[in-house]
Amino acid sequence: MKTTAVRGSLAGLLLLWALTRAALLLCVLKVIVFPGPDVTSDVSVIYRGWYDVLRTGTFPLDDVTWQYPPAAALAVLSPGLLPFLEYATAFFVLACLADLVTLCLLLYAGRRPGRSPRGAWVWVVGVPLLGPTVYARYDVMVTAVAVAALLAAARYPRLAGALAGFGALVKVWPALLLIAVRRRGAWVSAAVTGAGVAGLFAALMPGAFAFLAFQRDRGTEVESLGALVFHVARQHGWEGEVLLNYGSVEFLGPYVDRVSTGALVLSGAALGWLVLWRVRAVRFPAHGVADAAFVAVLLFTTTSRVISPQYMVWLVGLGAVCLCFRESRMGVAVGLVLGASLVTVLEFPLWFAHVVASDSLGIGLLVLRNGLLVAAAAVAARVLWCTTVPRRRSAPRVPGPARGAGTPVSS
Repeated sequence: MKTTAVRGSLAGLLLLWALTRAALLLCVLKVIVFPGPDVTSDVSVIYRGWYDVLRTGTFPLDDVTWQYPPAAALAVLSPGLLPFLEYATAFFVLACLADLVTLCLLLYAGRRPGRSPRGAWVWVVGVPLLGPTVYARYDVMVTAVAVAALLAAARYPRLAGALAGFGALVKVWPALLLIAVRRRGAWVSAAVTGAGVAGLFAALMPGAFAFLAFQRDRGTEVESLGALVFHVARQHGWEGEVLLNYGSVEFLGPYVDRVSTGALVLSGAALGWLVLWRVRAVRFPAHGVADAAFVAVLLFTTTSRVISPQYMVWLVGLGAVCLCFRESRMGVAVGLVLGASLVTVLEFPLWFAHVVASDSLGIGLLVLRNGLLVAAAAVAARVLWCTTVPRRRSAPRVPGPARGAGTPVSS
């Protein structure tokens, strides 16, 4: 009876995955027209242009929109593996394949003792909440690498380290995956892999690290937490403007640099909290590595100058890994991330024009989405601290002498 129920649940999960992913593919292939701006232009125009440059053996040195570590070139070049398909179509197919690989990893992990199929359900439900954008960026490919790294951490720490090191050379944030890993082999493997991949690109392709200058010069993107300051300020005569800058829609004008600096300070504070947690933590349960990675990426995403819609797929993937463990208490935080994902597709691409215009609908959507992220970060950080850091015990009270002891009783 139990086996039949499990098989039925698995069949329902796979059917839901197939239906939702077919819908995503139909949207990015433009069989179904999704409302709002065209989210596929990044692939068909920008990625396609980078592909032509990268094939010549150099990075796009004159393109400030190239803001990615050197191994990102592999994702951009990957459609070449399917030469019988047009570039954009091949990219969408490979993104869907990365989605499927992630699901298979979560399903396999969920069948082991002490694990749960909840993680696979989070992935199947969470990804389509982001709409077609999730297949029109290479972040789903990076997330697949990150999920594999976290699931390997307990039994194969060196493999986990190598995957995290490689992932960091594709899009930086997977470097945070190892924050709770205590085995030296994982750190050594990550360092060797990262250095090896970086050195290989630096030796073979000019401009491997030009992205650092381009990333440094970015401002405050209209969807970020700090951008809410300017969305409100525009209603009261702020003299700045919204422009396409460094590949994203950003605020430009008075005080933008201060808000951008503030975002960096918040990210620094998040790093400081993570270091403090790592020093104070003494309990490291089986789910601790996944929980810590989820919290770390959630904190840095929330405080970022740029909270692009595709960033949410990182959180969905890491949250799914957390819930693969029955004892993980990240359920509420993951639920808040799923809620934020649903609001994200409303603010981009569906009603992005309202966000750019800073009208009441646009501001409301950003307050809701970013508020959910802040709440998720606070809840997740508290759960991580409470499950790994022992409570301070108050000093024991020294009992005083009993009433009247040692003193004569008057008659």
